[in-house]
Amino acid sequence: MIDSNLINKCQEKLRDKFNEIEKIALFNQEKVLNAFKNNKIALRHFVSTNGYGYGDEGRDTLNQLFAEVFKSESAICSPYIVSGTHALALCLFGVLKNGDTMLSIVGNPYDTLNDVINGEDNGSLADIGVNFDKIKLINGQFNKQSIADYLKNKTPKMVYIQRSRGYEWRNALSIAQIKDVVEFLRELNFKGCIMVDNCYGEFIDYKEPIEVGANLIAGSLIKNPGGGIAPTGGYVAGDKVYVDKVLNRMTAPSIAGEVGSYLAGYGLYYQGLFLAPHTVSQAVKGSMIIGAVMNELGYEVSPSINELPGDIIRAIKFNDKDKLIQFIQNIQANSPVDSHVLALPWAMPGYQDEVIMAAGCFVQGSSIELSADAPIKPPYIGYLQGGLTYEHCIIALKNMNL
Repeated sequence: MIDSNLINKCQEKLRDKFNEIEKIALFNQEKVLNAFKNNKIALRHFVSTNGYGYGDEGRDTLNQLFAEVFKSESAICSPYIVSGTHALALCLFGVLKNGDTMLSIVGNPYDTLNDVINGEDNGSLADIGVNFDKIKLINGQFNKQSIADYLKNKTPKMVYIQRSRGYEWRNALSIAQIKDVVEFLRELNFKGCIMVDNCYGEFIDYKEPIEVGANLIAGSLIKNPGGGIAPTGGYVAGDKVYVDKVLNRMTAPSIAGEVGSYLAGYGLYYQGLFLAPHTVSQAVKGSMIIGAVMNELGYEVSPSINELPGDIIRAIKFNDKDKLIQFIQNIQANSPVDSHVLALPWAMPGYQDEVIMAAGCFVQGSSIELSADAPIKPPYIGYLQGGLTYEHCIIALKNMNL
């Protein structure tokens, strides 16, 4: 058990940062509400549809709503995008074709994209003749000299940016950093697609990547933009020319976004988006208080407790396999669902190492709900996500057995 006095002390230290998080939430809540009002959202948009779904007003208006919220020309919000990885893959396969090059300027993307990009004889980008190059970050910053040198000699079709840390010890990229590198790329006369993996970063700041010059973003609805309510799905937003290509890949070039019904109805997607700014603020505050307390207990955390996070993920370095596993099991034990289940490492599909996950969530795998995971490898770093309510994060923290 963790002493309540320690938690209270850390809350006092974080008061000013919590005030800023609440200002961001208010700004984004007003933005979302205005989008609902501008699109005249009504009960008819929530109803189920079947068959081809021609003229599905709920689907089409939801797409328009996401486009307005993310300040993009076009958007797709669909229950048929099964995960963030699927949303990202749709973008990559929609935009890139044989002979094109994808340049990642954040090093290797998240583990689950490895087979999407480099898999052998599995329908990967490599299988269809797409080239992949990468330039690593240096101390969490873009390597501008290497980027400039690369673009002198090659012309990639896409520059790829992953906003979150993945399983790396670095801060999530801020909107300011993304804006700076987008402007740098354009100064170098790069005219291709700048794509941002926006997973875990929605509603963290006053702006989204499209507003600072990105051409295409994608993410999961069981993370930030679903507000803990959306039961599945993903989204893509950006320039119409690119979103149209993604739609052609998602369905077929002859039908694109004109079809697609949903028998369950769209109400939870609309409600989830409306709740998202507040839910994200709860997750960020929860991440900060857990990070602050763990830091006081002697663990190194990232981001630093002195800075606002760039996404909802908190990394905690344990330097000990057993302590890492115990922390993940503590999160599971303080979950509203499956609290009785003992989390253990396993060979999870799409990952390079054994992974342990705590995910006692209402929506399976939802990482806007309080959850945690970690690859079982030195230095044994745990990655904490979510928290639908700040209060849940406090209670889980109090009940930690470390």
